[in-house]
Amino acid sequence: MTRLLHPAVEERPGGTPVTTPVYQTSTYELPRTPEAARIAAAVAPTGYYTRYGSPNNAEAEAMLADLDGAERALLLGSGMAAVSAALISNARAGTRVVAQTNHYTAALTLLRDVLPSFGVEVRLVSQESLHEAVDADTDVVYAETPSNPAMVLTDLAAVRAAAPGALLVVDNTFATPFNTRPLDLGADLVVQSATKYLNGHSDVTAGVVTGRAELIDRAWETARVLGPTCHPFEAWLLARGLRTFPLRMARHNDNGRAVAEALAVHPRVAAVHYPGLPTHPQHALARRQMTGFGGMLSFTVESAELATRVLASTSLARNAVSLGGMETLITHPASLIFAHGGTADTVDASLLRVSVGLEEPADIIADLAAALDRA
Repeated sequence: MTRLLHPAVEERPGGTPVTTPVYQTSTYELPRTPEAARIAAAVAPTGYYTRYGSPNNAEAEAMLADLDGAERALLLGSGMAAVSAALISNARAGTRVVAQTNHYTAALTLLRDVLPSFGVEVRLVSQESLHEAVDADTDVVYAETPSNPAMVLTDLAAVRAAAPGALLVVDNTFATPFNTRPLDLGADLVVQSATKYLNGHSDVTAGVVTGRAELIDRAWETARVLGPTCHPFEAWLLARGLRTFPLRMARHNDNGRAVAEALAVHPRVAAVHYPGLPTHPQHALARRQMTGFGGMLSFTVESAELATRVLASTSLARNAVSLGGMETLITHPASLIFAHGGTADTVDASLLRVSVGLEEPADIIADLAAALDRA
């Protein structure tokens, strides 16, 4: 049994692996010297215990920090783990938080229910007027741009100017660093669901926080306690996806605009919500703040009943939540995305959200047009 547990390791000739191996281990043997204590006391050590970090996490974190222009990155087990670590590590009883009424549903639950239960003062305001609602008494501002699912933008530079002393945390999942770099616009921390465009293959659940080193260290201490680990294999998959990120995002941008323009002229579509269209009410802001407009859009049709029929009629676009993968997804936010958020009544039931994939744009357009015509 002992030999089975401790097999002899044969040295093999060859070079260094081109791709980092997956460090599929939960713990690491430490040296029997004072060096072990230094490793145990470090922030995000790569060779101590996998809840604290791993070589695979470190590789992906370095790539993610570089994309955002950040000093450091923290990779976690989901986008909501990233949001929670960023906010909880900077809020305590009496902290004043101002955030939007338009947010991802789980983030709204955190803001409306969880943080107030700890004594945090949370004020939710209209997204377009966020910069008008913050002042010198604001401690933390939380923004999401574009927001889910209506594709409304937050003027980050205006928010920063209105509250220069507040900690500004921005969810950049929809835009991605390919199209917007919030740190360049004054944000202190950026959170993203790496499940989405950063990974891009619909096979990973992960999240990331990026920003200044001291803020990332603080978020890591919170995550160390709460335990939302991103495991080595998921980190390895994410690093794989990041290697094609710029190529994928360029295609998502092109396809998203093509689909938005086609939907805008369809007779059964009442409105298309896409920042890249000149008809978007914040198109001028989008042109200032974004270098591209992404693959996310939503559109409204004549009625909730028609939206349900369109959803049932697509063949290429799959009815699924999440976004940012290679395949086109369509979903009905009022009945699916906000099922646990308690805010479904605020989402237009005639609205459909589309994550435009990497297929030929003519095929995506034909599928949506046929579904609209059949419904």
